[in-house]
Amino acid sequence: MAATVREHQLHPGTGGNGITLYGKDDVINLKEIGTQTEGKVQGHGPRLSKVNLFTLLSLWMELFPRRESQRRDNACVQVTGLVVVHEQRILGLHCSGAELHAGQVAVIRHGSRLKGCDLYFSRKPCSACFKMIINAGVNRVSYWPADAEISLLSNRSSVTGSRLQEATLDAAAAEKLKSSSRPHIGVLLQPLPNSMLQFVEETSRNSDFLGRMAADNPSLNVQELFRKERWRNWDGFSKKFVIADVEVHRELLSKMNLENFCTEPYFSELRQHMRDLIRILACVAASVPVLEHEYGFYETDPTPSGYRTLSQDVIRHCIIQAAVLAYRTEDPKVGVGTVIWAEGSLPQCDGTGNMYLVGCGYNAYPVGSEYAEFPQMDDKQEERQRRKYRYIIHAEQNALTFRSADIKEEENTMLFVTKCPCDECVPLIRGAGIKHIYTTDLDSGKDKHDISYINFNRLRGVHKFIVRLLPFLNAVIELEDAFN
Repeated sequence: MAATVREHQLHPGTGGNGITLYGKDDVINLKEIGTQTEGKVQGHGPRLSKVNLFTLLSLWMELFPRRESQRRDNACVQVTGLVVVHEQRILGLHCSGAELHAGQVAVIRHGSRLKGCDLYFSRKPCSACFKMIINAGVNRVSYWPADAEISLLSNRSSVTGSRLQEATLDAAAAEKLKSSSRPHIGVLLQPLPNSMLQFVEETSRNSDFLGRMAADNPSLNVQELFRKERWRNWDGFSKKFVIADVEVHRELLSKMNLENFCTEPYFSELRQHMRDLIRILACVAASVPVLEHEYGFYETDPTPSGYRTLSQDVIRHCIIQAAVLAYRTEDPKVGVGTVIWAEGSLPQCDGTGNMYLVGCGYNAYPVGSEYAEFPQMDDKQEERQRRKYRYIIHAEQNALTFRSADIKEEENTMLFVTKCPCDECVPLIRGAGIKHIYTTDLDSGKDKHDISYINFNRLRGVHKFIVRLLPFLNAVIELEDAFN
């Protein structure tokens, strides 16, 4: 991987084919390697860069639903999300626990395996985290350029003068660690492709989850529901992740030793990149709306599973992780994302409780392929030998192939996928020892010639949870329809 270093120079961005590491002392331009394919040819639809994918996942991990016992008492230490990446593959999704910061959680969970990893934080880590992850031999640390993990905002009501002074001292120590360390540390963002925002909004509005809700309740205006959810998300996410006051943001960047960002046009460009990514996250989250009491992920077979089921907000959070991953797909027609989580027996140090990441993936062509080397046609074209289906690696297959942890028989391992698993994946899921599947059944029972979903309903030994009306409410609606 080639890299060029320019001393004391700021670069606003390198467009679609490059990644820019923003820092005070260096700018490193890296050619992006596709997660699986290596060619320069782009697909038919826009894709998230890996940098923006990892950044979005770190922001979303900061919002992981937390039980009361997982909440922090210290208000000046902010919950922080973290994505651990090794050789462009995700090894861990983490967030701060009640006692440990995100960087400390990574050290506890991964130890010496952090060597050579890239870490993506939703906030600039504190000095306590910096010294540990630097010591572990990480390759690169990237963080979101808003408020730091130890808050530097003087107007926070819970931050007294002494605490603010402590935060300033911590920021200085973190900067000293940064300037004296081998890893590259800074802000890593990439401009979105021109049509990315529109593409994400259109595909999110037509998600299988909203489609399932419309099929259950034809009187429900899912397009209006999506619109409201998107704007609600935008309002909440922008308040949390983007500093509204421009001058306060400039001051904050200066305190974090990112003065180069405070000058134009770089400051405006940085804020625009931040807002664009928040819009992406708001749309994707709206594709799986906050479900009211009558909607939820309910088991198709009411027989008790013997395992504790997750809360609806945690299920939704994991499904949206999969939905974000789907926008890195190499499939020109259908983006599918998958995450696999397990409930372990280790003490709770992470904000996710006992849950830990087993693997994640999205549908893509085989590793090492040149982009567009394989057929791109879908089932609407007549020439069957030129269709994509025999070449695409499915999201579930990639998640199982490149998993970061083994699946243990004694633990509850859960697969979250944005589309109903097809007949090619169903036996793999069962054979791998997955206990629970969370998905939608919009395509269940359909045979589309090149790809079939017949066996999902026949799957035994795995508990299936799909988004739908509460069973008794569904019966009421069917009864009302019969009388009308």
